[in-house]
Amino acid sequence: MKKRFIYSFCALMAASAILPSCNKEFLDTAPTDQVAPGLLFTTTKNAMSAMNGIYRAMYSQYSNQDEGGEGSVMIDMDMMGEDLVNTNAGNGWFNSVYRWITHRTVNAGQVDFVYRYHYRLIANANKILDQIDAATGSEAEKRVIKGEALAMRAYAHFKLVQIFAKRWNGDQNTANPQLGVPLLITPDVAALPRSTVSQVYAQINTDLDAAIGFLTGATARSTKSHINLNVAQGIKARVALTQGNYAVASQMAVAARTGYPLMSNADYLAGFNNLANQEWIWGINHIADQTTFFYSFFAYMSVNFNSTNIRSNPKAINSALYNQISATDVRKQLWDPTAANTSYPVPPSGSRYPYMNRKFLANSASNSWGDMPFMRSSEMYLIEAEAQARLGNTAAARTALFTVAKQRDASYVTSVNSGDALINEILTQRRVELWGEGFRFLDLKRLNLPLNRNGANHDGTLAGIFEVPAGDVRWEWLIPQAEINNNTLVEQNP
Repeated sequence: MKKRFIYSFCALMAASAILPSCNKEFLDTAPTDQVAPGLLFTTTKNAMSAMNGIYRAMYSQYSNQDEGGEGSVMIDMDMMGEDLVNTNAGNGWFNSVYRWITHRTVNAGQVDFVYRYHYRLIANANKILDQIDAATGSEAEKRVIKGEALAMRAYAHFKLVQIFAKRWNGDQNTANPQLGVPLLITPDVAALPRSTVSQVYAQINTDLDAAIGFLTGATARSTKSHINLNVAQGIKARVALTQGNYAVASQMAVAARTGYPLMSNADYLAGFNNLANQEWIWGINHIADQTTFFYSFFAYMSVNFNSTNIRSNPKAINSALYNQISATDVRKQLWDPTAANTSYPVPPSGSRYPYMNRKFLANSASNSWGDMPFMRSSEMYLIEAEAQARLGNTAAARTALFTVAKQRDASYVTSVNSGDALINEILTQRRVELWGEGFRFLDLKRLNLPLNRNGANHDGTLAGIFEVPAGDVRWEWLIPQAEINNNTLVEQNP
């Protein structure tokens, strides 16, 4: 191992992005799109193949089967909230995350994985950005590649600073001198200290603004697996919402959702596994020759894949949240409060538990394939609604909220709430709409809310912990011990 954690995997990643035969722990170029090492950055076509490798890393297996790229991080973020419920111990995967143990254990595999996974995306984006100007190809192609790489770097830094640092405190003009994460913005892998939260967000916004500039006017992408202008704007909307920059959050959310109409009720019940869904702005298109086995998101979150975890521990919704959903809302059909609905397609010998979900369907009982949603237009409507409500623009907030709520529930009428009551209604809609898609821990932290699992269907022997006060040190994941050991400039969280 090299002298520091980031150094070691960045160096390896620079090589692995161009070596199809390298160890599976490191990023492979997609099997359907291999490029010889010496040719990787000589042309824009080959550079885009390297970009494809980054997207492939978002659903690759790393060291363990609970390290399946973006899908595993999504599970982590919901396991640590109150809205996702483990119904049984299953075979143990993610249980310590659910119990709020893993993220405060410096040698835990998940702590190591979440940290290095995001820096892996960053390191490869930096390699592309460093080389692309010298590649042969059109300026238009270079601009697209730069835009995608910059947006990816911003996305990964944004996830890291939310998870491993204290929350952004205040609005966009508030200084946040608390420790953030190391900012990796060049291929140079020299040891780096943790930048402040303010510095990290400043770089994120710089990268996103540049990405939006490069992607404006670009030709249509070949697949929604790739970042385009809408995706970059959607990431910017998320960042702005987190920073309390509500005018920008609303503006970017409106721009991001343009061209992506909300899905039908039939599509809402179809399994959340198809990138062709008109509402999906960004996601992963699972390619048939790329197997997933037991590291797939659907191996843990679907209702039908024939894994030990799904058979014995189907994931459920918080019963108190379920009870807030209108009986005429299509989303209420995603969960079975009785455990008696035989239309829920459990795998052979699978158990049924109250409030289990059928939101996510794997390809089949024997195949854990499935496309994964990373960004949908409904989220953008809800960002717009929350931002407008916090700006005091009640009518605009009600209108944005109505668009989503009415699409899901034909009986919904325009809200009469205002102020905090309207914000709370929007946040409840957000919890229901985005259930299982990796937002709840980050939302609780962003909003400076406590964890509260009381009064619902969490089992104390499984959940372990029911309450964590807002602002508690446990809202920060610990930095992996490997990073601390190999980089003396990095300070551990309390």
